[in-house]
Amino acid sequence: MELRHLRYFIVLAEELHFTHAAERLHIEQPPLSRAIKELEDELGVMLFERDRRGTRLTEAGTAFLQDVRRLFTTLEQARQNVKAIGAGLRGSLRVAVSDGAIDPRLSTFLARCRAEEPEIEIRLSEVPLAEQLRGLRSGDFTIGFAHTAEAGADIVAEAVWRDPLVIAIPARHALLGHRKVPLHALTHQPLILCDPQVCEGYCRELTRLLHPLEYEPQVVERASSLDMMLTLVGAGYGVGFTTTARVSVCQRADVVTRPLALESAEITTYLLRPRSNTNMSRLLERLIVRLHEGFDT
Repeated sequence: MELRHLRYFIVLAEELHFTHAAERLHIEQPPLSRAIKELEDELGVMLFERDRRGTRLTEAGTAFLQDVRRLFTTLEQARQNVKAIGAGLRGSLRVAVSDGAIDPRLSTFLARCRAEEPEIEIRLSEVPLAEQLRGLRSGDFTIGFAHTAEAGADIVAEAVWRDPLVIAIPARHALLGHRKVPLHALTHQPLILCDPQVCEGYCRELTRLLHPLEYEPQVVERASSLDMMLTLVGAGYGVGFTTTARVSVCQRADVVTRPLALESAEITTYLLRPRSNTNMSRLLERLIVRLHEGFDT
């Protein structure tokens, strides 16, 4: 069964006259008759009744006409969709988030995308950094957000926003005597750091930050989430690290934050995308422009 057969069938079903249908199709009548006969033979049913009174659809032909029209509607939608995607007018975005890089700005950005281009499907996945990078390289993800630019030569990392790093300290703790906590004051403090398997890029940045310490940092716990870290801090297990943006949505009476007395104490969120995509789609270009319009780095 070919699409040609189905097109001929629809036109004949609408005209119910072989000569008129052939004229509309710009073909001779015999090829039309052969095509309808081939279609009926393949289906094993009569689609048309032919007698002196004219040509009529059979019951099977009427049912088949409805299905074939739906088929051509779907084909036309597919044609329009692929043309629109090529023009960057619709499609889907598969966004990966790693290192706990989810904060209110990401929500605001996604909400704006949905409001301005509701026909675009945006799928968000929270995955470890290694999985994000594999997905970007394989095409499973369109873009990603992470707290590291160390993604490999085949991945473009572009800073989209920066946040001051703060120390999460238990209430009634000696470190609260500092308005800004010097880095050396953390030398002998028990630290609660994030789990590197969950927040690999974030851990890299913290390791870089703590590198100047005179002694090896005393890590007592590894937390897999911000809530777990704050729970442990509030219970007095040690002190932790977070950013002003993240802690603003998770206020706790038993945890107090202090900035670090270090100008470079900040965490950067990067937009990651495959370098092989040198000719970005118009959709992706609009997304990146919208991201920079909404937030300053």
